[in-house]
Amino acid sequence: MAQRQTPYDILGISHTASATEVKSAYRKAARLTHPDHGGNAEDFARATLAYETLIDSEARTRYDRSYGTKSSHLRGGAPAPETHDPAYSGAPGNGSMRFGTGGSSPSATSATSYLPPLDQLGAADRATSLRKVHGTPRKRGIFGAQARLARENRTVALLEKQLLSVLPSARLVNGLHAPAGGYIDHALLGGYRLALVHSMMLPKGVYRWDGAHLLRDGKHIAPPQLSPVVHQMQRLFPELNVTGWTVILSPDGNLHEPVIDYARGGEPGPMNVLNVVNAVKLVRELKMFLGTGPAPHVVDRTILARLLGGMH
Repeated sequence: MAQRQTPYDILGISHTASATEVKSAYRKAARLTHPDHGGNAEDFARATLAYETLIDSEARTRYDRSYGTKSSHLRGGAPAPETHDPAYSGAPGNGSMRFGTGGSSPSATSATSYLPPLDQLGAADRATSLRKVHGTPRKRGIFGAQARLARENRTVALLEKQLLSVLPSARLVNGLHAPAGGYIDHALLGGYRLALVHSMMLPKGVYRWDGAHLLRDGKHIAPPQLSPVVHQMQRLFPELNVTGWTVILSPDGNLHEPVIDYARGGEPGPMNVLNVVNAVKLVRELKMFLGTGPAPHVVDRTILARLLGGMH
């Protein structure tokens, strides 16, 4: 698969590079690409555009928070977008995840493959690519909401223990800026699928989800408004299949509580923009969703780098 090139890729620097490092990298790139020195004019123009994007702090922030889709994002091709097709299913033989059970195609638990290969990366980028968890829940202002931070940290711990431990190529990014404002609590990338996860803490009991409304005893409870963010991220990452998940946590830590009853059409699945689940259902569904996508064993470093830009 041909790779997109970000300004960071073009200059060969990391997302945390200082202004001094940007200047130094550009001087090196300019010497190599300038037509007067035998270089290619197009490559020189790309290096110059990358430099202009990253040396200006405001332009760099806008680029990072756009997830690398502004005009300064120089495309070198991209994998074909994955259609939201119902290959995902718990039914055996219909897209069910293979945990190393044979077959010629790599499975979700195959050895991780990095694009580009790790030996082509510098030490900093290699360490970033190998790291499974990036960022932490944000305080979002001077005074952090302790209950929210505790809830988000519980979600991080759940995803680390139950998903990252069995999906070696999955990467968890916390505290992203949403494209149109606000935040994305957690983004879980597996191959070419992306799950956006928010959470709620609700008392034990039985709740009903019909695909649009969460109810208990006839009373409406508003889940996080994830649908607009899912649509925005899908537009920014057309090569990915993006879905939204709201996990409802129980105060006592019981993964099976609260119980969620689904109306017809409200059952969790990759065709839904927003899914509402308890903790045990989240783990089960995300294992299937992330593990049955195209190339589930791949860490596409360019996509990961674009996601990490959203933390800045």
